[in-house]
Amino acid sequence: MPALYIMIPVALLIVAVAIYVFFWAVDSGQYDDLDGPAHSILFDDQDPSHQAGVDEALGKAVPSEKKIG
Repeated sequence: MPALYIMIPVALLIVAVAIYVFFWAVDSGQYDDLDGPAHSILFDDQDPSHQAGVDEALGKAVPSEKKIG
């Protein structure tokens, strides 16, 4: 029984810290762009505007990096 006098306040303190960290992360913008990092792996680093996939889908000519011949 005496252990509960220590465990309950410690558990409440841990919950309070977790809630504080969650609200800090939301306020600092950690969850603003969830899709950007997932999509950025699909594009080359040489195309900073990420237009290569859009140009290819629209049927525009995409210059190749190296031409053989």
